Amino acid sequence: MTDLRPGDPIPELRVTPDAGLTKRYAEASGDPNPIHTDEEFAKSVGLPGCILHGLYTMAQVARAHGGLAHGDPRALKRLRVQFRGMGFPEREIVVTGTVKEVDDGRIVTETEAAQGENRIIRNAEAEVQLG
Repeated sequence: MTDLRPGDPIPELRVTPDAGLTKRYAEASGDPNPIHTDEEFAKSVGLPGCILHGLYTMAQVARAHGGLAHGDPRALKRLRVQFRGMGFPEREIVVTGTVKEVDDGRIVTETEAAQGENRIIRNAEAEVQLG
């Protein structure tokens, strides 16, 4: 994808986390906070139910950039995000982005992740080095 120019979209990533994801991710990430794993606890602290780990959502933003480098995750050199909303299991996450800069195989994008109108990551910036 070396023919990208500023303003071009990056390939969209769509993923729907299943109902058990937060429990598996809690174990894998070492973040056992019950707002991610216990529906009743999450509701008791004012949430509508279990919420996704922010780092899971950030990982999906990182994953979306692998498509720019033929699936090579090592091409992602920098990623900065703003966590701006709560994500929920069993709701599709759509990661979209736009190329901001292109310079000698280096691509900088502006990206967001959303579940419908709920923009859970905004103002993300990624740098990908091709070749």
